[in-house]
Amino acid sequence: MTQKLVAGLEPPYYTALFTSIRPDAPEGYADTASRMQEIVKEIPGFLGYEAARTPGGIGITVAYFRDLESLDAWRLDTEHQAAKAYGREHWYDSYSVHIGKVERSYSFERE
Repeated sequence: MTQKLVAGLEPPYYTALFTSIRPDAPEGYADTASRMQEIVKEIPGFLGYEAARTPGGIGITVAYFRDLESLDAWRLDTEHQAAKAYGREHWYDSYSVHIGKVERSYSFERE
């Protein structure tokens, strides 16, 4: 889970919202998730992400990308595709992906 929110960004930009249901701590998941974080951070146009999971297994990850080209680079990455396929087979009970264009963004942080 992320401990710091992505601050308001200059629109427009895109989000990939991934919601899922999976058991807590399935074997191999943490290592794969860590590797995916390394890979996505190398993609030009990646702006950051936030993630949270309930104890009951519902998870939400929101990744932010400057443009559709950078989001597509993430979607088409071969390691990411392999992780998605493995996740469907071994980890997830269900998931949904929603892609959106952000037209307004702002944030607040207490000092």
